[in-house]
Amino acid sequence: MDEAGRGPIAGPVTAAAVILPQDFPLELLDDSKKLSPRRREKALTVILDGRADVGVGWAWPEEIDRLNIHHATLLAMSRALEGLSTSPTLVLVDGKFTPPCEFPSQAVVGGDRSVPQIQAASIVAKVLRDRWMTRYSWIEKQYLFEKHKGYPTEEHRRLCRDFGLSAIHRRSFRIVYPS
Repeated sequence: MDEAGRGPIAGPVTAAAVILPQDFPLELLDDSKKLSPRRREKALTVILDGRADVGVGWAWPEEIDRLNIHHATLLAMSRALEGLSTSPTLVLVDGKFTPPCEFPSQAVVGGDRSVPQIQAASIVAKVLRDRWMTRYSWIEKQYLFEKHKGYPTEEHRRLCRDFGLSAIHRRSFRIVYPS
């Protein structure tokens, strides 16, 4: 398992759980942050071709604000596990924490650099979250979510100062600094 979207100031946090088939072409995988968007999309296509078991979970901005980003991430991970059709024998999670679950689990710091299943989950979570942010940008065009995906860029913070916060901004995060 891995997640995408802990650092943004807008949008959901997305988690994915992936069980790869034995014959999966591992050369397609790497930490999602190291792959170009084109390579991520290609890897996602192969991951989702029907042979891998994939679960995706989301935690929404209001949940992030209510629970905090850490607990919302664990909630998204629990939801991703629920989306699997096969029970895992071991849940490997990138980072220091695992979500509460009925399966044996282990946190793997740097797992997105070394564990193929975590790399696949990293790709799924990143691409699906980026797609969601791009589609949401059709609703509130002025924030340019398709460009920064909700991350706290200087331009994004300026847009928040100019237009106020959107429905998907995380109000518990420090978004706009005083001028």
